[in-house]
Amino acid sequence: MKMHKTIFEALNGASSFLEENGREGNAARLLLQHILQTNYSGLMMKMHDPLLIEHQQQFDAYLQEHIKGRPIQYITGVEEFYGRTYNVDESVLIPRPETEELIVGTIERMQKLFGEKKELKFADIGTGSGAIAITMKKECPNLDVTATDISESALETAKKNAAQLHAQITFKQGDLTAPITNEKWDIVLSNPPYIAFDEMKGMSDVVVAHEPHSALFAEENGLLLYRKLAEDLPAIMNTPALIGLEIGYTQGEAVAEFFKKSFPKACVTVVKDINKKDRIIFCEISD
Repeated sequence: MKMHKTIFEALNGASSFLEENGREGNAARLLLQHILQTNYSGLMMKMHDPLLIEHQQQFDAYLQEHIKGRPIQYITGVEEFYGRTYNVDESVLIPRPETEELIVGTIERMQKLFGEKKELKFADIGTGSGAIAITMKKECPNLDVTATDISESALETAKKNAAQLHAQITFKQGDLTAPITNEKWDIVLSNPPYIAFDEMKGMSDVVVAHEPHSALFAEENGLLLYRKLAEDLPAIMNTPALIGLEIGYTQGEAVAEFFKKSFPKACVTVVKDINKKDRIIFCEISD
């Protein structure tokens, strides 16, 4: 079979090509790993192997897609989150590492709030790819998990991920709390759209042109959905209960005020992410 340049040569050339066109060179490695169905270590061991012509052609096509702004995760169709692989496409937001910190903080607080209580009802509002709901079910198998989204196509992607990762989850379509108002909940998490529309001009074209705007942007300077959640959640939360929300780094004070007003006896805290930016609001309801 006809061969082409070595993997090392192809990777070096592709990294330079991406950087010359304003993209990160490291994207070339991730794309090539996907084509060769290997991980970082596997790729390093293959560096002096020849790259098959069909693999080079696929690599070139992927590079052109990324140059035009399509995110790597949409090209490969997958993204890692909390050690698991998720299917992603243009119907859902690409899971971010910061959201893993919401999972960690939730599990820590669950132990304190609920002790040995086994049966806990958990809702993920605006589930997107299903990453939050599925991770919580896998990490805490005793949770009774429901995941909602306003987007039918997002729910289809989430259902596919749940099936692939063997997570038993109830999916419901609807806006915010609407699909879950007939029950009481112990834990509610959400990573809602929170970017103000006027911030769009300063954002990467990779994000703005490809990720779903319904999962990115919100009215009232990005605060609309937090205000609505703060108004709607008191009627459907048990006691004790836990609410956790991912926020934009400038929104901590405003979102905290919404929840202090709605839950005056609760402990409302703003948690910083690994980059020392406000990223999560926790509302712990203990009485």
